[in-house]
Amino acid sequence: MKILFLICSLFTISFYSMKAQEKLSVDMNLKTEPTDKINFNETNVSFKINKKINAKSKVTNTLEYSHLNVNYELGSSGLFENPDRFNQLQNQFEVSQNVSKKTDLNFTITPTVNFQQNVGISDVTILGSFEVHQKLGSKTDLNFGAARTTVFGYPKFIPVLSLNYKLNDRSSLLIGFPDSKISYSNNGRNKFNLTNRFNGNFYNLDSQINLNKEATKVSLSQMTSAFEYERNVDGKWFLNFKAGYDFNKKYTLIDRDNHEVYDFNIGNGYVLGIGIKYKQ
Repeated sequence: MKILFLICSLFTISFYSMKAQEKLSVDMNLKTEPTDKINFNETNVSFKINKKINAKSKVTNTLEYSHLNVNYELGSSGLFENPDRFNQLQNQFEVSQNVSKKTDLNFTITPTVNFQQNVGISDVTILGSFEVHQKLGSKTDLNFGAARTTVFGYPKFIPVLSLNYKLNDRSSLLIGFPDSKISYSNNGRNKFNLTNRFNGNFYNLDSQINLNKEATKVSLSQMTSAFEYERNVDGKWFLNFKAGYDFNKKYTLIDRDNHEVYDFNIGNGYVLGIGIKYKQ
């Protein structure tokens, strides 16, 4: 319990140090991703605060918790005991600094705890990124940098690159890696997105669960193409819906060196999600 208290303190110290009157948003999302052999159901809650330090500096802090339930069909794997519940608690702290009329620097650090049931200090992983945001013209922005992220199912350094082009007052186009997006808004209440994202995560296994002598984590990764719709229903309240498909979806057991030791061979599947947001 002392370890859990220290970990929670690590995540929340920057969150509560920010003034409550700054811009705030609260999100809750439910998502299901069924496949031929295994169904994944995730609940996610996040709290975000934006604070403008001065004319050139801004900080954003996001505290997030997610819970993943995994439902196996009978005989879907040869393992004696399948892991079915996973948790993640993470705190992303981002600093944005304007260094010239056309250039911004963005730095994020994201301590995260990914665990099955029992949590310890060994479950803490530090993620983060450093990116340069360069304005190329009145309608075009370039973003590039590097990140330590879990888009491939385990912590790894990857390049980040995207080009954002504003087509008109209602639509924009983002092309890049790991995220691409087409956005359109027909009025102040409706927003539509077509997205393509590389995304993934991992969870540390409890040592007493004897799934595989070499396995220390479960790993999830996929490329998701989706249609997203957000509706402003009442001033500060928003509803959002998501429907899409997961390509190259993988669910595996990996060892301490992130080498695959078992593949569940789950195949691809669709994704459905619904969420509610409060923003001020």
